[in-house]
Amino acid sequence: VQLQASGGGLVQAGGSLRLSCAATGRTLSNYPMGWFRQAPGKERTFVAGISRGGGSQKYGDSFNGDSLRGRFTISRDNAESTVYLQMDRLKPEDTAVYFCAAADETRLGARRDLNDYVYWGQGTQVTVSS
Repeated sequence: VQLQASGGGLVQAGGSLRLSCAATGRTLSNYPMGWFRQAPGKERTFVAGISRGGGSQKYGDSFNGDSLRGRFTISRDNAESTVYLQMDRLKPEDTAVYFCAAADETRLGARRDLNDYVYWGQGTQVTVSS
């Protein structure tokens, strides 16, 4: 499956962005999907994941999960082969390159582990100014 992320840009703190991830090549509904981000000089970290049918979502880790869940929303439209990440009340620390990814189709539910993901998009830059 090929993934194309878009929707990044420059926004002021408190603003919103909506990222899109368009999938081609295979049926999107076969795959749990996720968004990750990578800030300069830092490792790639999990932002949000969604199950095949969209009924289950996960956000962040034990440190930032609550913050992300309250500001970010992951969703998917399998008919349109697109996954979205709605980001509200953005903060400067959200600045990063955001990647969408598709997990191994044998995995169940929403996936948090980066190692579960086998297909990656090219990334889209999100910059939040203070």
